[in-house]
Amino acid sequence: MPGGWWCRVADGLRAYRLIAGMWIRSTMTYRASFAMTAFGNFAATGLDFVAILLMFSHVTRLGGYSLGEIAFLYGSASTAFGLSDLVMGSMDRLGRRIRDGTLDTLLVRPAPVLAQVAADRFALRRLGRISQGLLVLGYALLALDIDWTPLKVAMVPMMVLSGGAIFAAVFVAGGAFQFWAQDASEVQNSFTYGGVTLLQYPPTVFAKDLLRGVTFVVPLSFVNWLPALYVLGRPYPLDVPHWWAFAPPVVAAVCCALAGVAWRYGLRSYRSTGS
Repeated sequence: MPGGWWCRVADGLRAYRLIAGMWIRSTMTYRASFAMTAFGNFAATGLDFVAILLMFSHVTRLGGYSLGEIAFLYGSASTAFGLSDLVMGSMDRLGRRIRDGTLDTLLVRPAPVLAQVAADRFALRRLGRISQGLLVLGYALLALDIDWTPLKVAMVPMMVLSGGAIFAAVFVAGGAFQFWAQDASEVQNSFTYGGVTLLQYPPTVFAKDLLRGVTFVVPLSFVNWLPALYVLGRPYPLDVPHWWAFAPPVVAAVCCALAGVAWRYGLRSYRSTGS
């Protein structure tokens, strides 16, 4: 029933808000500690861009792309991933809960399990990654000479939000996989943390088979490659329709729906450790 589905979504969002709010209040009790950990997160993630700057101290282009263009790819991918990591980053702890049996305590609570797992130990320090990504994105927008149109302007926030939703779906799907694998957080991280590292570089430096995999199998290319190359006026290395650059919201919706199905199927197959 549509009404029942909306009620479950509303219950999940309410539970998430309450649990995340509890962890935020706990974090802000020690404001100096929060400031230091957030800055540490900002600095640690910023080292990735420092590595790119070091590359450009020896070359003028990487894969045919200038520093400003790669900064645009880097900033959009990092910001999108930072949003999903803030909201869903705790999903990688699910395997540990399944293995030690503590997931059972979430099953008996009157709140959706997905909301409880996602909001568990909500880490506000992850705002550091988002801030760092936004700074690099802002630098790229100032450095690049883009022929802006209303469509291109709208494309930037669209790909960041849609990209965040795609990464969130990957987090959930990876969590669902852990119901069978017991502890497969590293497999999940290869698609999340590994995926954002991949998208920070231009697609021209990767093999065509890898590009096909992240376009037609795990659609990470819709996070920023396809829409960003449209904004930059560059062709995608694979022969795909031009309108695919505008498809990230649809791809994000499909990915979230499929991740939801995988989550429900995985949760139903869960067998307690008995401890």
